[in-house]
Amino acid sequence: MTKFLKEQPQKLEVYDDLLVRRLVEKIAIHERQLTIEFKSGIEIAKEI
Repeated sequence: MTKFLKEQPQKLEVYDDLLVRRLVEKIAIHERQLTIEFKSGIEIAKEI
């Protein structure tokens, strides 16, 4: 994943569905939290 990300432009100006599908395994939406699980195994949780 690191190699792939380094090859990408530094600033994304438009949504890239292909990029999201290559990186994200799943997104879980809870009552007050959004959890994003990447295919690399990294998870990020954000309050919403």
